[in-house]
Amino acid sequence: MANRFRGYLPVVIDVETAGFNHQTDALLEVAAVVIGMDEQGWLYPMEAIDCHVSPFEGANLENSALEFTGIDPWSEERKAIAVSELEALDTIFRPVRKSIKAYGCKRAILVGHNASFDLNFLNAAVTRCDHKRNPFHPFSSFDTATLAGLAYGQTVLAKACEAASIEFDGRSAHSARYDAEKTAHLFCGIVNQWRTLGGWNL
Repeated sequence: MANRFRGYLPVVIDVETAGFNHQTDALLEVAAVVIGMDEQGWLYPMEAIDCHVSPFEGANLENSALEFTGIDPWSEERKAIAVSELEALDTIFRPVRKSIKAYGCKRAILVGHNASFDLNFLNAAVTRCDHKRNPFHPFSSFDTATLAGLAYGQTVLAKACEAASIEFDGRSAHSARYDAEKTAHLFCGIVNQWRTLGGWNL
């Protein structure tokens, strides 16, 4: 793995938020899927890790965004399991750092569908929490919207998964865990297909 991506470990991150402004709008869900590699050099998604996140103090929550995701930040069920941004970051970062060490990589690199959105919200939470052990590269990322546009001519996650013969349930979309899992399968499929076509070999 360390040789495949110049020392970086790909980790899919998906966030659900209460708006589009990473500086002001609440982070409500975050999920991560570490990308593994078998002994033959094929990529595969590892188990997802996810957290429901309590809005940070003073966070903006746009009603249109909440209606789109279907998330009710104040439901009793959700409040019982939601954690602070700091706890969510620790929950996500801990297994990522462990995998970085196991694969002999130097850092993680965020993989996302429209990756800049997820990276901006992740970095904003890191800054708010003054987190000192962020394993991710601060600005580089792999964008599956771009990769899927190249591989399948599709940029929407559901359409790209359909083109890649990955089952996608639209009713489960806009859950950070579900979208992260599907993005991970999409990323692995594209990278593995590129290798099958002769683009990269061990």
